[in-house]
Order: sequence, then structure tokens, then C-alpha cells
Amino acid sequence: MSGYDDRDGKIWMDGQLVDWRDANVHILTHALHYASSVFEGERLYNGKIFLSRKHSERLLKSGEMMDMPIPYTVDEIEAAKQAVVDANGLTDAYVRVVAWRGVGEDMGVSSARNPVRMAVAAWSWGDYYGDAKMQGAKLDIAKWKRPSPETIPTAAKAAGLYMICTMSKHAAEAKGCSDALFMDYRGYVAEATGANVFFVKDGEVHTPLPDAILNGLTRQTVIGMLQDKGVTVHERHIMPEELEGFEQCWLTGSAAEVTPVGQIGEHMFEVGALTREIAQDYEKLVRS
Repeated sequence: MSGYDDRDGKIWMDGQLVDWRDANVHILTHALHYASSVFEGERLYNGKIFLSRKHSERLLKSGEMMDMPIPYTVDEIEAAKQAVVDANGLTDAYVRVVAWRGVGEDMGVSSARNPVRMAVAAWSWGDYYGDAKMQGAKLDIAKWKRPSPETIPTAAKAAGLYMICTMSKHAAEAKGCSDALFMDYRGYVAEATGANVFFVKDGEVHTPLPDAILNGLTRQTVIGMLQDKGVTVHERHIMPEELEGFEQCWLTGSAAEVTPVGQIGEHMFEVGALTREIAQDYEKLVRS
């Protein structure tokens, strides 16, 4: 299979559609050196992007938190996404919107004079965790911690926040795992490398309070679905020693969707009825 730089199709860059292979940036682009970049990952189902406007709104908020005002409105971002989907003839796909500090007059830490650029790409992409969608993913426990909100804007979907995610996922895959679970800077259970986490015990659901992690849009959707079913959801700080007492576990994210977890470290979980029900209900919702 060819690399992501060598494909047919169109990518939207800075207001126009360009050939996929020509969607390039200069080597001195500020984002490449200093992580001045924010992004969104979205899923297209049956020709419609799930929670599309919410993703566009969050992109703009992430840019604001990074002191990087993105020069497009929500409506303009929505139009760009639709243009990419149409140009590539896609009905089910993953959509990536990215905004970054480009090359300009500044080439140090400061970059206020450099333009903020934006691009949109989309491609067909199957289950993020492969067959784990059915049998339950196996997770390692990361050696890194999710940082304090006093050290970095943890509510932004910013490229720099994923540095330890890449390292932790590589380490997990080397052990035969699908992903890794982080604790936060205080030692509480936090999230996986690109997904939020939920646990089930005695018919009730427990999920980490998003006070140092991204409050994912899929996470919010699933909490609403559970509450509509009358399931009690506890958003709270979870200690790692509590993992032993949970019966079920799943991950949520735009890419991950709802993925059951069968194991975290030495702790085993059943891919139980509630996990399967939520996964099925989410699939129906996004395709409705």
C-alpha cells in the first residue's frame, strides 16, 4: 500500500482544492519545529459527518487556546469539509482538519507574524483497533502521565499533547497490545492515547472526570446515551487500584468509536451486555 503522501484525490488547503500529492508545506514551517498545530478527527457515515459543527467549533477553540486564531468561520470550515468529501466521492470516511502556524518572518519560538494555515483531508478508514472491536482491545499501562492543566492547555486538541501518546502506543504495540492507558499527573486514571475510557460495575458506569484530559465529543455523546437509558454515570476521579473491581470497560473516540476493552495490564474485563449495547446503539446513531 502506498504512503499517505502518494495517493490520488484532492485535499483542501488554504481555500482551494489541490492534488493530493501537491499538498505540501515548507521544511521551516513553524508547526514542524514547535508543535503550533491543532486538529480534528471526524467520521463520515452515509455521506454525513457526525457532529461536524461541534468539531469545527472545537477546532476554533483549540486555536484560541494555543494563541493561534484560525482565519476561518465554522461555516467556512464546514464548506471546506464538504468540498473534500464531494471531490473525493466519499460516503464513509475519516476526515482530518488541521490548522497550523506556517512559514513566515519568524523562525524562533515566537511566531506571531507567521500565517495560520488550514487543510482538510479525508480517506477511507476501517476500525481503528481492527478486530478488537469484537473481542476487546488489550491495553498496556503507559509509563508517561497526562500533564497538569497548569503546564499545557489540556482542553485543546493540540498536536504537542500527542507526543507521549505516540511513544506510549509504540511501547504498547511492541508488547502485543492495541493501545495504552494513561494515569494523570495526580495518579488518577486518565485516558488512552486517543480515546476516553469507561468502566462498568454493578450496572453503573464510571468514567474519569475530564479536568486534565480532552472531554471528547464521542465521550459526551455516550454519556448522554447512557443517561437516556437510565444508566447511572459517575464522572469522577478513579484510582488505578479500582481497575481490579470493574467488570466491563470500553473506549470512545471519533476514530475508536465505541471499542470494548478485554484487558488493561493484568486486569481482565468481560465484553458484556452493556458494552455491546452501547456499541450497537452508537453505530445506529451515527448512521441515522
